[in-house]
Amino acid sequence: MSEILSQAEIESLLSSLTEEAGAQESNTSPRVANLEKDPSPGALTKNNTKRSSRSAVAYEVYDFRRPDKFSKEQLRTLQMLHETFGRLAGTNLSAFLRTNVNIDLISLEQVPYEEYLRSISSSVFTIMSIPPLSGQAALEMEFGLVFTMLDKLLGGPGRSISRQNLTDIETPLFQQVVSRMFSALKTAWEGVVIVNPSVEEIETSSQFVQIAPPSDIVVSILFEVRVGEAHGAMSLCIPYMVLKPITAKLSAQKWFAATSSRKQTSAHRKSLIGQLGSTKVDVAVRMGRSRINIQDFLLLRAGDVIRLDQKTKNDMVLTVGTKDKFRGKPSLSGKTIAFHINDTIEED
Repeated sequence: MSEILSQAEIESLLSSLTEEAGAQESNTSPRVANLEKDPSPGALTKNNTKRSSRSAVAYEVYDFRRPDKFSKEQLRTLQMLHETFGRLAGTNLSAFLRTNVNIDLISLEQVPYEEYLRSISSSVFTIMSIPPLSGQAALEMEFGLVFTMLDKLLGGPGRSISRQNLTDIETPLFQQVVSRMFSALKTAWEGVVIVNPSVEEIETSSQFVQIAPPSDIVVSILFEVRVGEAHGAMSLCIPYMVLKPITAKLSAQKWFAATSSRKQTSAHRKSLIGQLGSTKVDVAVRMGRSRINIQDFLLLRAGDVIRLDQKTKNDMVLTVGTKDKFRGKPSLSGKTIAFHINDTIEED
């Protein structure tokens, strides 16, 4: 059933209100009529009080062309949810692109779908499905931002290209970037519903992105993305009909309760341990240190010997990342050089 009133229904509603107001005036009691005709000061005071009470009518402006589908509380919950998405997506892309990526939420509003499309000039649209929710959503990203990410991914400095299409090689690379963002979206939505976003298709023209009728209300979420020194705009468009089954869950109280309870479960702790356990770190054994001047360094040749500050009988230091963590000695494991840990280095 459509929730937007037709023109005939609006006129019928206004006419019924007018008839009701006229009936109330005709049913005014004789006592009130006499008070209106009575020139006494007391009667005038009562009459003026009655008229002032009639004029104080509370009303709220409502635009029937842009009906509000979400309450203010639901919009605040969506805002907090996608602030979390931006933070997680920035972290995932920073590790993937090997550069600093920041994604900040700029605005969140409910607008007709045709108005959302008019606000976009040239961008790459990722049409996605988000089961178990029915329908489609769209992730939009400016071309300049897309090519900056692809250049970083391929080892470049992050230069943009003045082009408005993706080649057959660039498309799967861009899908890898989007998959990292989908992972962040799934994590951010866990407090409301467990979703599994997937790419349906990628379009470079807005006229082929038809995820909702033009007059339907959508949630338009605008982000600012900074990749190193470059920056651009990204938006997420979700139709109201996609979010309608979970509108009851879009309250800040329920979202916070679900988030806090999820963090306390053993399954969540095991998931964190599993993710941390598969993380790769750089490990190195430091044999010793020495200080030489630049002139001696430039004269070094094969066969030269550098004296270290490490004695042969003392333990060497094993570093994890940039931290000294263990002491031990080199050894053999079969035909492979190994390191035998003798002690742990405690931090101050």
